[in-house]
Amino acid sequence: MKTPSEFETKPIAAYQKAIAVKEKHEEALLNKANVMGVGVGLRTRAGELTDEMVLVVMVTRKVPRAQLAPEDFVPPEIEGVPVDIQEVGHVRAG
Repeated sequence: MKTPSEFETKPIAAYQKAIAVKEKHEEALLNKANVMGVGVGLRTRAGELTDEMVLVVMVTRKVPRAQLAPEDFVPPEIEGVPVDIQEVGHVRAG
C-alpha cells in the first residue's frame, strides 16, 4: 500500500484545522459589523486563487482598519489559520 506524501496529507490537515477554527469562531465573526458569511477555502490574491487554505470572511465591503470599531476588526490570522477577507457586496436571496 502506498504511503501518502506530505503534499497529499498537508492540504487535508490544513482543511481540517480551518474547519475546526471556523466552527469555533463563526458566531463571533458573524456578529462583527459588515460580516456576511464565514467559510473555508483558498486565498484569492490579485483575483487569482492560491494554494493557501484560509478562513474566508465575506464582508459587504472592505473598510480601512481606522474606520472600524476595535470589536469589529477581523484579525489576519485566527489560531494559526490565515484569514482572507473577501468583499461580496450585498447578498439577497433570489
